[in-house]
Amino acid sequence: MEAMKFLLEVDLDGMASDGERARELGRVLRYWAGNVRHYDLEPGDGSPVYDSGYREVGHWTVVTADSPADPMADSPAKAPLSGESGPRPPESP
Repeated sequence: MEAMKFLLEVDLDGMASDGERARELGRVLRYWAGNVRHYDLEPGDGSPVYDSGYREVGHWTVVTADSPADPMADSPAKAPLSGESGPRPPESP
């Protein structure tokens, strides 16, 4: 089995107001902590990350450990953070 990395990038400026960033980031992390079980977690797996307003605020990807310094630059999971709506993740408590 080759060594792999799980990389998560979240644009905090694209999230809620300053007072809500920590809460919103916590919600994003809880959602993805529960959702990764639906993936094989093989190099190339990944997905956009959405905030509670369903705005794309980041992405995650799985890469090999020997990937370049910024492997997410060429990742298919990395789409421009446009603020456009995407699929609606389930609400977390």
